[in-house]
Amino acid sequence: MHPMLNTAVKAARRAASIINRATFDLDRIQVTEKRHNDFVTEVDQAAEQAIIDVLKTAYPDHAILAEESGASSNLHDENENVWIIDPLDGTTNFIHGFPQYCVSIALQQRGQITQAVIFDPTRNDLFTATKGAGAYLNEKRIRVARRDKMADALIGTGFPFRDMAGLDEYLKMFKVMTEKCAGLRRPGAAALDLAYVAAGRLDGFFEKGLQTWDMAAGSLLVTEAGGIVGNFSGDSDYLYKGNVIAGSPKVFAQMVNLLSPFAK
Repeated sequence: MHPMLNTAVKAARRAASIINRATFDLDRIQVTEKRHNDFVTEVDQAAEQAIIDVLKTAYPDHAILAEESGASSNLHDENENVWIIDPLDGTTNFIHGFPQYCVSIALQQRGQITQAVIFDPTRNDLFTATKGAGAYLNEKRIRVARRDKMADALIGTGFPFRDMAGLDEYLKMFKVMTEKCAGLRRPGAAALDLAYVAAGRLDGFFEKGLQTWDMAAGSLLVTEAGGIVGNFSGDSDYLYKGNVIAGSPKVFAQMVNLLSPFAK
């Protein structure tokens, strides 16, 4: 395993142990609402701090972009190394004890994602990827699913939850996709949905309005597992734009075909 990936795995496991401890006493967790339906808990913050501590100890000069604490003071365009962190993707699920959430850590080097870790603490599923070296689940190589017909495909998605302005448009997308695929799923943690596409558990995934830390690690997992990630027009500038489609090559092409009218 690449030494930088190894450090990220260590950081993810450290965060997961904080998250797992907290699940024994969910009633006592302090929850704050950042915006409508956008929750943060003291667990998100403690998990993020644990990740940053591990990464900063190993790589003191690397920059950080994290969901709760934002950008580190040394984050700017010339940064060679930026760690992109979501300490707990699926906070709403976590608060309810609904076991679908994860830790997501990615390293971006000169604008390219080169290392990725997504860890699901409830199933002990460790997804990892290094650019050019494939994607793995618990150290076994993973590939995107082989299904090539949209009618057979199981597709993951995310509903608008913060900004209800997009809901009417989403309902139109929902109709288009539901009519064309075998099933639509909304488990509630985008990073884990992308990991599931990489592992072939979902054939594709689409969502609008995501943040960089929701997609960074998952996007590398998908591409290293032989899939494609793009925006709703199929182009590659999704990471800081927030609209994403991911899937096996054939399913990706069919999804772009169906969703490109919603690209704006």
